[in-house]
Amino acid sequence: MKSLVGYCSLMSMFLLGCSTDCTQIKVLLPQASSGVYWIQPCKAKPPFKVFCEMRQDGGWTVLQRRSGGAVSFDRKWAAYKMGFGNYSEDYWLGLKMVSSLTKTKTWTLRVDLWDHNDATAFAEYKNFRLGGDREAFKLHVGEYRGDAGDAIRGAYSGIDQNGFGFSTTDRDNDGCHPCIFGDISQRACTFSDTGGWWYSSCGSASLNGEWHPDGDHIGWASGLHWRTWKGHASYSMKATRMMIKSV
Repeated sequence: MKSLVGYCSLMSMFLLGCSTDCTQIKVLLPQASSGVYWIQPCKAKPPFKVFCEMRQDGGWTVLQRRSGGAVSFDRKWAAYKMGFGNYSEDYWLGLKMVSSLTKTKTWTLRVDLWDHNDATAFAEYKNFRLGGDREAFKLHVGEYRGDAGDAIRGAYSGIDQNGFGFSTTDRDNDGCHPCIFGDISQRACTFSDTGGWWYSSCGSASLNGEWHPDGDHIGWASGLHWRTWKGHASYSMKATRMMIKSV
């Protein structure tokens, strides 16, 4: 496996040049298997590593993976900007890398969710991209499709995360001045949700909070939430994956 992945990485960079991404690796090498690859988008210097999920519908660049509590996602701005974790297991690619990837081409974002009964759901968004550092890596998504519900735009009005910058405990861009939830006043979404995300008055999607095992996954303020699938209660997912494919 390692030799194949290394060979594919070198061949893809040599033949595809600076426009390399997982989608193009799959086109060039249809038999390439899922694994860690070096890529170099046109707007990125130097090249960087990603996990490529090679599927029948193409090669997907994994931005985020959660499957347990071994990797803490309770981190500050610098870590979310540059990335952290284990590429072959749970990790966050890094806002800087995702922004550089999405500066060129057209991208589809796919979010895969697993609950604690191993039921699955997905959400896909056309025209995904992130802004640059100066605009706090603002989130942009287009048309939604899937069976998990459009949690990014929210389970109800006023919490649309599309068009908002990224927030961490040391960099607040969530629009709360403060936010009022019943009789609770909250100045920053990261105080309850932990982890970094594109919060908008907190919102319905938040996949970088504290991971909770089965039996401790309902009713927590923090967690891996996609409330348009599991309702308005704080149901924390067993596993999540975010990935993008160029069109």
